[in-house]
Amino acid sequence: MVQSLRLKAEKREAKVLAPQAALSMNTRGRQIKEVSCPIRTSFQRDRDRILHSKSFRRLKHKTQVFLSPEGDHYRTRLTHTLEVSQIARTISRALCLNEDLTEAIALGHDLGHTPFGHAGEAILNEIVPSGFKHYLQSLRIVDKLEREGQGLNLCWEVRDGILKHSKGSGAVFTSQDKGRPATREGQVVRVADVIAYINHDLDDALRSGLIKFSDIPIEMTQHIGTTHSLRINTLVQDVIDSSLKIKLERITMSPKILKTMMELRHFLYRTVYALSIPKEEMRKAKKILGDIYHHILENPVLIPKKYKRSGEPLTLNASDFIAGMTDRFALNFYQKLFLPRRWNSL
Repeated sequence: MVQSLRLKAEKREAKVLAPQAALSMNTRGRQIKEVSCPIRTSFQRDRDRILHSKSFRRLKHKTQVFLSPEGDHYRTRLTHTLEVSQIARTISRALCLNEDLTEAIALGHDLGHTPFGHAGEAILNEIVPSGFKHYLQSLRIVDKLEREGQGLNLCWEVRDGILKHSKGSGAVFTSQDKGRPATREGQVVRVADVIAYINHDLDDALRSGLIKFSDIPIEMTQHIGTTHSLRINTLVQDVIDSSLKIKLERITMSPKILKTMMELRHFLYRTVYALSIPKEEMRKAKKILGDIYHHILENPVLIPKKYKRSGEPLTLNASDFIAGMTDRFALNFYQKLFLPRRWNSL
């Protein structure tokens, strides 16, 4: 009886989803074969594994843009992830794509982010011999590090979407051989990530006083909206309309709205991302992570067993350990290693 629940869900997907949607019954599978869940589809199962992972819970104490903000309403890496998921699900639902796959990719896309946000990523990329990219780390986490080194054993489609979500300052829409996700659901998450962060980072920057509304070029607000909700609605609606217009050949946007979105992103890079962490704070973050990294290379006993993998260089194990830290764990760990404790006489 229970077995029929998953089968019914798979049949329902095949009946109601668009021909271009990724069906869970047609997944390319997992790296290690498993018995199917009697209740959940493969993509639902992956979503749940990510949601219940330790790496996902740690996102609540990782910087999004503003380092250790005082206010309660600034975004963290966790709230960013939830906003990406909500936007991506809205688009996928409207396009009759697989919402479960979309949600799994969205929830897992930033698991590999370091403490101190993109500043931490830049620091690790500089000091670790093999370099560091958060999207590669996200895949490494779900493949090898979660569940005490067993990994989550996710489906190929989820792993592909996680790996190819990142754009940096590059193109949002690109050809398959240059990193476009294989599924439409992965492509939806890729653009939803941009829609989420340019809007919530702008919102946070305005709240912080780092910029004023009058600083935003007027043509940007004229094209996509003067409020947070209007801008998101305009961008989401454009993705839906433009993708339907080409019959879901790929996920895309209209040239005019895409140009405005990219200009807004460039505006944020110039006025917010370059200034959100003052040079002095950046120097401190670099020193903290750099000192921890070099100290644990000299004292590898400090690296938890779950990060020590046979046949891998110690530098990679150290990188895994640091990347998994939250902001406050990194600060407390640094204090424990390098700052003297107060003497308590008895």
